[in-house]
Amino acid sequence: MDTIESMAERYKLLSDKSRLTILGLLKEKELCVCDIVEIMKMSQPNVSQHMRKLKTGGLVKETKSGHWVHYSLSPDCPPYILSALEHIPAMKVDSFTQTNQCKI
Repeated sequence: MDTIESMAERYKLLSDKSRLTILGLLKEKELCVCDIVEIMKMSQPNVSQHMRKLKTGGLVKETKSGHWVHYSLSPDCPPYILSALEHIPAMKVDSFTQTNQCKI
């Protein structure tokens, strides 16, 4: 059971437009950091900083695959966060070609 303090910290993560957009993207499908960089038109260090905060907050999980890190919503994401994410408009992730963006 979350405390009021931990709930407030997780809700703070949703208060940032970039993080909320990233969570909306991850609601649709698992993505590599390079995909998020391309979709969001942000620098890789900036995306990585947001991902670190989301991971620390328990909202996303990472899976390493070779040189790449893929992110998805955490299976342990609290129900009150999942409920909030239900109201995020659908993202057009499928129109983006992932495999062409991640190059070594």
